[in-house]
Amino acid sequence: MEKIAFRMRLNPGQKEEYQKRHDDIWPELVALLKDAGIQDYSIHLDEETNLLFGVFWRKPDHKMDALPAHHVMQRWWTHMSDIMESHPSGEPVVAPLETMFHLR
Repeated sequence: MEKIAFRMRLNPGQKEEYQKRHDDIWPELVALLKDAGIQDYSIHLDEETNLLFGVFWRKPDHKMDALPAHHVMQRWWTHMSDIMESHPSGEPVVAPLETMFHLR
């Protein structure tokens, strides 16, 4: 398993809406992510900066490379693009994070 960590930015004042949309996450999106080999996925908010920090584990034989072209993923990105920093395609702006410490 490989751990992936990344950062995104939430638009100011959108905390409650972001939480609501994830509370109501689409079952087909959950299935898509799990089928792609993603497990134990969490997103955390730093309210001072509006930065979102995501962490998940993926299987060695993951299929994440196919996610951007999938219609469910594209719909989700469009659904979220009004409340977070996004590219013109709707895809969120994501910055990978380097692991500096990991206690096992």
